[in-house]
Amino acid sequence: MNWTVPLSDLDYGLDEEQAVLTVLRSKWLTMGAVTQQFEQEFAQAHGAPFALAVSNATQALHLACLAIDIGPGDEVIVPSLSFVATSNAVLYTGARVRFADICGPTELTIDPAEIERCLTPRTKAVIVMHYAGFPCRMPAILEIARRHHLAVIEDAAHAPGAFLDGKALGTWGDIGCYSFFSNKNLSTGEGGMLVTHREDLAARLKNLRSHGMTSLTWDRHHGHAYTYDVVDLGYNDRIDEIRSALGRVQLAKLPANNARRARIACQYWSAFSAAPLTLPFKDQYFSSAESQITNHQSPSFHIFPILLPPGTDRQSFADRLREVGVQTSLHYPPIHTFTYYREHYPGISLPITEAAAAREVTLPLYPTLRPGQIERVIAATLHALEI
Repeated sequence: MNWTVPLSDLDYGLDEEQAVLTVLRSKWLTMGAVTQQFEQEFAQAHGAPFALAVSNATQALHLACLAIDIGPGDEVIVPSLSFVATSNAVLYTGARVRFADICGPTELTIDPAEIERCLTPRTKAVIVMHYAGFPCRMPAILEIARRHHLAVIEDAAHAPGAFLDGKALGTWGDIGCYSFFSNKNLSTGEGGMLVTHREDLAARLKNLRSHGMTSLTWDRHHGHAYTYDVVDLGYNDRIDEIRSALGRVQLAKLPANNARRARIACQYWSAFSAAPLTLPFKDQYFSSAESQITNHQSPSFHIFPILLPPGTDRQSFADRLREVGVQTSLHYPPIHTFTYYREHYPGISLPITEAAAAREVTLPLYPTLRPGQIERVIAATLHALEI
């Protein structure tokens, strides 16, 4: 369908084209100098001492679990209101997940009290997910982790360039994992990044990313190594130079684009303030969103979720917007309600997650939205609520 206002769109131009052409003309397509530059620049932008680029965020989450030795017999606490990769990555290791509920309809992130409730003697780690690029309650979560000797992995797929108390999301826990999928704030089509402040984890992640090898093709090409050893059961999770080149350009655009997202979100919040909607995160960020951007303390505003009034026919609402060319989506069907998870984790009840997810609709939000498109989304939403 030819949407008048698609759900997401890329901020791509001549800079991205030139970056790709430069890589093609170099004739070096696998991990090399461009990837190293991307990693260094990403690490610097997020205040992380170590950053490693990978092919996608699912692989980043999987490697993070492996790096902290999660495996059979272990349990990891995860949110259910997330993309399924958050929990799948745990299952790949042979461990099991325990699903925790969210804070509430206005704060769609994992509840620290729920983390405490889910603890068992087998709990080894917690994966938090910064929904829509808004921070989880990290100080409280880290305190729980400290008391119970748990590792903390941050699913920061929605949160590149987002900060809490001046510290980048993804750098609060042991390992942070970012996504560069086509609809993300920093997009390379596919791709991801791992960050950590721990040198031991960085070294393990580096080995796991490329077959457990002690040197790479780039090292041998430049005479830094002649052969290699395999020291771990690694994987082929490498990124390529083309996507790294795109990532460098997108990273340079990220602060301005996140700021633009924040301004659009504020327009939406203002327009919908009198509507019969629940507006997640509005109370925490609406009055100060733009001022926070200037002092490095801001969400990334990856998506714009709304919760419809209880009892509203969500499909009819979405159809009304579709009729005028406005695309919507759902973020997310709870993981524990999917067929695979119902079969392997029967009887799970997360009442707050389930209630919020049943009412959630995601509206278009991206930095290239034009004023007329924003007005169309607002008008169509308010009109659809009159059903």
